[in-house]
Amino acid sequence: MLRGDTSHFAMIVCRADRALVCLLIIVMAGAEVQEKLSPECKQFLFMGTLPRGLEDQPFKKICQFYGGNPRFVTMYDTVNHIPVYSAYIFKRSDGFKKVDVPWMYEPQLSTMSGSREMQQFPSENTHKSFEDAQAVLDDYSDTVIFERGQLNPDEHQNHPDDKASTYTLTNVVPQVREFNIGPWKSHEHTIRRRLNNYCRGTAYVVTGVTTSGHTIRRHNINRLGIPTYLWSAYCCVDFDHNAPYSERSKFPAFAAYGLNDRENNKVQEMTVQQLEEFLKRVTYVSSSFQVFYDNCVPPNSANSALHLP
Repeated sequence: MLRGDTSHFAMIVCRADRALVCLLIIVMAGAEVQEKLSPECKQFLFMGTLPRGLEDQPFKKICQFYGGNPRFVTMYDTVNHIPVYSAYIFKRSDGFKKVDVPWMYEPQLSTMSGSREMQQFPSENTHKSFEDAQAVLDDYSDTVIFERGQLNPDEHQNHPDDKASTYTLTNVVPQVREFNIGPWKSHEHTIRRRLNNYCRGTAYVVTGVTTSGHTIRRHNINRLGIPTYLWSAYCCVDFDHNAPYSERSKFPAFAAYGLNDRENNKVQEMTVQQLEEFLKRVTYVSSSFQVFYDNCVPPNSANSALHLP
């Protein structure tokens, strides 16, 4: 939540009401695993709006903080211990990876009194305190087939702190190695070059997964949901209208998905609406599912006035 006014309000209630009520409100004021996203975290979403159609699911909204600032938003599944999607703002970059960052976790998935900042995993084996709510390093230690695949990839960020913030296990899913370093990596490169070259304004990206019940187990316990598909969509309403048609036709929004497998894993690009129809068929999103508010139609445009959601 926002500091400042919210905390001040909590202190006023403190003086006017019982101490127990005061304590509860102060704890809520500090939460970054949020019931409703604060304005500083809505900046990563087109028109400040989350993807529609997942409201009935028991997922956790995480405002991912690193270095004192919000970096991106994740919808997290605490049962399957993987993100459902991460939503971020693409930053023009040269594509280099930041590989010297330790993996981190989200303290507030386990306790509301935890730090709002993602934290480095402790060196000692103290995972028991938070592994019920999220993935831990041991979950990936013996997965020969799978790698930790970032939904918000560091190569789509520029500032070192933004890159570092992508190295949290709340931003990664088990991705088949051949898919991760092959078709999906090529797709991430394609999107980086396209948005670098032709997006003139802010590019909003949402990248997520579908699952089918298959899991990675540890000590005979289901630990990680294995994604069946990875999907991604971007929205950039301010783009280069003089770009070649092959690129211009993929604005203001476009999408893609690929099978998380060793074979038949080609990434297929399509319109966002085609992706939405695909996801309605293969996963639990509702019939109203929509990745971007008003289908990424620019606000106050003639198309927006005529658009039917």
